Amino acid sequence: MAQKSKLRIVFFGTPSFSTFVLDELESAGILPALIVTVPDKPADRGLLMKTSPVKVWGEERSIDVLQPERLDFSDPAADIILNSEWDIFIVAGYGKLLPSALLAIPKYGTLNVHPSLLPKFRGPSPIESQILTDAKEIGVSIILLDEETDHGPILAQASITPEPWPFRRNMVEDLLWHEGGKLLAESIPLVVDGSLKAEAQNHTEATFTPKLKKEDGLIDLTADAYQNYLKFCAYEGWPGTYFFVTRNGKEARIKIIDAKYEAGAFTPTRIIPEGKKEMDYADFLRS
Repeated sequence: MAQKSKLRIVFFGTPSFSTFVLDELESAGILPALIVTVPDKPADRGLLMKTSPVKVWGEERSIDVLQPERLDFSDPAADIILNSEWDIFIVAGYGKLLPSALLAIPKYGTLNVHPSLLPKFRGPSPIESQILTDAKEIGVSIILLDEETDHGPILAQASITPEPWPFRRNMVEDLLWHEGGKLLAESIPLVVDGSLKAEAQNHTEATFTPKLKKEDGLIDLTADAYQNYLKFCAYEGWPGTYFFVTRNGKEARIKIIDAKYEAGAFTPTRIIPEGKKEMDYADFLRS
């Protein structure tokens, strides 16, 4: 079996959940030689530059970090990736497609962590969609990346049946990306020694998830209560959930901060009325 610590690995990732994968790799003694993430972007009306969590993770461990605008020869920041020899590329929430020229570079291929049991729930919102569809059995896949979205052959999968279901998005995200990191760490040495073979997905069974929009978070309180609760759980954080009320002839947007599902009823418990501070929903109804 190859020495894990000697593998030349490039990790492509951006958000906080990508660091969950890195944490599990680190625990297994596998550290990337190079991290690639998105460029810093202005935040807070341009007063501060926002750095990706993956960049922070790498710098804390003195790992070189690249932030190319483009992954081709037109961007000098990508030169070290394109003109060096690498064993494995790992992609976990990078946010950009890797061109075919890049996929061909690593000796053992490009491994991708995807938080669903592929071919189900391909696309940009697999976690939210698993909650929305009340999947109950959720999971994570390690695939060999190809040029099509979440299309490559499967190396390993792990299924989970969390209880009590449904979990909220942040909990599912934490669970699946940590599990994905563990599964990835187990898979890497097996890929290198040739004992783990990839199997093509059954593309006829593929399902696809949409890119989420702010408008998706609108809830109709008169609609099915359980479906409303699933939506609240799925859209925790972003895009969040909200509803409208009309008082004194004026319509106001009410953001849901917390909610419960009991005895067949969906009830917001903490809200932020438009233009006001966070409060109990019961107090809002009495006001």
